[in-house]
Amino acid sequence: MKVLFISHRIPYPPNKGEKIRTYNQIRFLADRGHTVFVASPFESESELAHFRELEKLHCQKSFGAKLGNKPIRLLGGLLSGKALSVANFYNKDLQVSIDRFLSEESPDAVICTASSVAEYVFRSKVISKMANKPTLMMDFMDLDSDKWRQYAAQSGFPMKWVYQREANLILNYEKKIAEYFDASLFVTEAEVALFEKFGGSVDKVHAIENGMDTDEFQPTQFKDRTEAPVCLFTGVMDYSPNIDAVVWFVENTWSRVLEKWPDARFFIAGMNPTEKVKALERYKGVTVTGFVEDIRPYFDQATIFVAPFRIARGVQNKVLQAFACGLPVVATPMGAEGIRYEDGKNILLANDSGDFLARLVQLTEDKALHESISIQALETIHQHYSWKSILAPFETLLSGTGQAMPGKRINANEVAE
Repeated sequence: MKVLFISHRIPYPPNKGEKIRTYNQIRFLADRGHTVFVASPFESESELAHFRELEKLHCQKSFGAKLGNKPIRLLGGLLSGKALSVANFYNKDLQVSIDRFLSEESPDAVICTASSVAEYVFRSKVISKMANKPTLMMDFMDLDSDKWRQYAAQSGFPMKWVYQREANLILNYEKKIAEYFDASLFVTEAEVALFEKFGGSVDKVHAIENGMDTDEFQPTQFKDRTEAPVCLFTGVMDYSPNIDAVVWFVENTWSRVLEKWPDARFFIAGMNPTEKVKALERYKGVTVTGFVEDIRPYFDQATIFVAPFRIARGVQNKVLQAFACGLPVVATPMGAEGIRYEDGKNILLANDSGDFLARLVQLTEDKALHESISIQALETIHQHYSWKSILAPFETLLSGTGQAMPGKRINANEVAE
């Protein structure tokens, strides 16, 4: 098959959640003998090298167009009544390039990564006229409308209005996509059920989980055991849920950690830390790294991974990475969402700052528990999160013959508010 990915960001390097997922889909299809093409908008000329690297590795061709001034893009979306996410990633020049590609190459399938780039399908002048219409697949990944709903719930005016507007517009857009596309994906059955609860049609909607590259992420054999915990959080640090998580953890828990272990350390590792995140270094033991070439050494030196999310949707790849490194995880239920876990077996859950401190005490003082959680987490990865096995249904769906994913569909009424 010829497959065109329309990606909201060039999926290389695979250094953040949605890029990791799309990159592995591309690699899987290329390894299976399919011809893969990638189209993506970009913000900076420096990203052009990523297009070329992706071509060297897995793609027949990749192409893009530079986005214009962001405030103007967003203002245009506001004035036109469109969702800001859609306006943010749309570029007329890229639309022309995509339509030209569709005319010349007649791909068998078109995969959109995130609802925001469905606009390139809806505004195409070619797709509806093609003799052999390609299979259209949307990888929603997460239910973005609910993420904006959560932002609105935690914000005051005027951002509350902005976020609620975005939540409403994106939900309607997600519903339109699910009806029009041949197949749509979420990362978990819980996301599918939540979409159904909000009125979306799930007749053509499926759940395909995230996987883990266990060649890249694996336990270190040389970890020094310390008396005080070495905590870790990783992620893109200008992303609101990540900011909220680390700020809440440091401001509400870290002082209590230091009272018990004055030498405790907390590494916040990831690109683009905001000033709010950087300011956390005023707390003893907290290090904000900014961009790092290789995140793995931070997993190697840490003794506990924390995922104190209060705003989230879908699976946190960082938690899967910690599992693959045999690093015990303490997470809020939201931080563990969508992952195959059992509290007390392969992860420890915490609902508030007192819980987080108690779980850190358990893992630091009970070496047997630390080792048991580590072993069970690693076992979970090897049993359930191989990219090759996870993506097998993905290829079937692309052929246009796929049926609903096997397994229990969660009842919409079971999904929490």
